[in-house]
Amino acid sequence: METTAGGAHPAACTGPSVRRSVPEGSEEQVAALYWEAFGRKLAPALGPPETGRAFIAAHLHHDRGIVAMCGGRVVGAAGHQLGGRALTGGGVKEVLSTYGLLRGLPRLAVLALFERSPAAGELVMDGIAVDAAHRGRGIGSLLLEETAAVAAEHGCRRVRLDVIDTNPRARALYERHGFTARRTEQTPYLRRLLGFGAVTTMHRPVTPADATSERKAR
Repeated sequence: METTAGGAHPAACTGPSVRRSVPEGSEEQVAALYWEAFGRKLAPALGPPETGRAFIAAHLHHDRGIVAMCGGRVVGAAGHQLGGRALTGGGVKEVLSTYGLLRGLPRLAVLALFERSPAAGELVMDGIAVDAAHRGRGIGSLLLEETAAVAAEHGCRRVRLDVIDTNPRARALYERHGFTARRTEQTPYLRRLLGFGAVTTMHRPVTPADATSERKAR
């Protein structure tokens, strides 16, 4: 899912560069982007916001993120899941340590709703978050292209993601980049809790061009 977040300044650079892995020291920037993007969904599990952002920052798997940089700041981030690890980490022990037993157990139940395991030969995207001040610069496209390159280099056959019904802009972006809808799950029971009532799973095949295209990220 792609959305936008605020905080950076477009005058800081003339154009974004993309790199693999979250740079050391930018964990809080990525956490802020992710919270702005997905805070409505994450709040029941990780809120309040300041605690949720700190939790995300403390448990990032750096090598499962692709970031767009401008002026030394992270202005876009895309997470993916490979080898049993996603960009956002933190398991049962970490949740209970942060929130306590009584508050932590129901939060774990909410987090379980977000769990998605890749099938063989599949890379699963966790989502894309782009700073609001840098929208319209093709950052989402750059992050998607680099994610496809990562998938190709790991021998994956396809990229999979989920997009919610309240984010048609993200779905349109994915469709422009070759993703097609495979199934839609109606989730009206989540509308009041998480803010959406349906989730569409989309697939994009990994092609030889994904591994050979020249890219900005290094």
